[in-house]
Amino acid sequence: MATATLSPEHKFDWNPLKLLRPRRALHAKDSSNVNDDERKAGVSRYAVIVLNQPLSDNLDLVKTLWDHACIRVAADGGANRLYHVGGQRGDTSFDALDVIIGDLDSLAEDTRHYYESRNNTNPGGQQTRIIRDPDQESTDFGKAVAYIRAWHQEQQKVQGGDDTPLDIVAVGGLGGRVDQALSQIHHLYLFQAGGDEQSESQGEMAYAAGRVYLFSGHSLTFLLRAGRHRIQVRNTAQDEKDDRDENNEVFGKHVGILPIGELSRITTRGLEWDVTDWETRFGGRVSTSNHILPETEVVEVETTRDVVWTMALRGVEGS
Repeated sequence: MATATLSPEHKFDWNPLKLLRPRRALHAKDSSNVNDDERKAGVSRYAVIVLNQPLSDNLDLVKTLWDHACIRVAADGGANRLYHVGGQRGDTSFDALDVIIGDLDSLAEDTRHYYESRNNTNPGGQQTRIIRDPDQESTDFGKAVAYIRAWHQEQQKVQGGDDTPLDIVAVGGLGGRVDQALSQIHHLYLFQAGGDEQSESQGEMAYAAGRVYLFSGHSLTFLLRAGRHRIQVRNTAQDEKDDRDENNEVFGKHVGILPIGELSRITTRGLEWDVTDWETRFGGRVSTSNHILPETEVVEVETTRDVVWTMALRGVEGS
């Protein structure tokens, strides 16, 4: 089989460290001092969706994501998960929830009461909108993404001059039943549909509406569109010089590159078992349980078709 030719325009840089270890230089001020108006004005450049999966693993990283998000949305029963680790225990860390959206068949009464009561007792402060969308042709995850993207478009109109897309981090991604996990991977493709791989504009269109990440207590997962990708997995030497108190090790060593749906040919650099022009497909060869080398700061992946990249978080068993 002939190898597909990759256009040099199809290049993508990734720095997921900005999500999980936001440095002071990336934000106007510490998250504890960032008020809701400043969040919505764009102090941070991503939104958080909480899915209906347990939040007990890596809760500190969940709080980091939460604190620096510009909008926070619970997909139906995801609000229950926030309440169970927060309000139910007298912890207000997850009170600043902007929206609960979905068909609301999973929203518990005590969770609804908690957020409705907080709205009533804090009329001038952060309010939580509860939106019932009964559409059975879309998932609660999809409804949350649609809400965030519509909200972001409205913010762009109000602020003017800023057409930067808004990335989304789905907390609880890849948890639960196998069909739920596969559905969430399906949504990575659905939410980041771009131009045809032969299109000259694919490099611009591939993530035109923003990038979507699936965060679980064990891993971070995202879609690599056909092209060349540079994924920063550790702070560079200059980053460490600029901000010496940062924890440099966010990710564990294990990574996987999964060719969901179609055959691809991949080339990698920075892994223990690098490959060159390597055919990968389900039912054939698949790169799983590969390792990031200790000295690697940036992993490079070239792929002829869309593939899913997943990497373990530090401290997870086996990572």
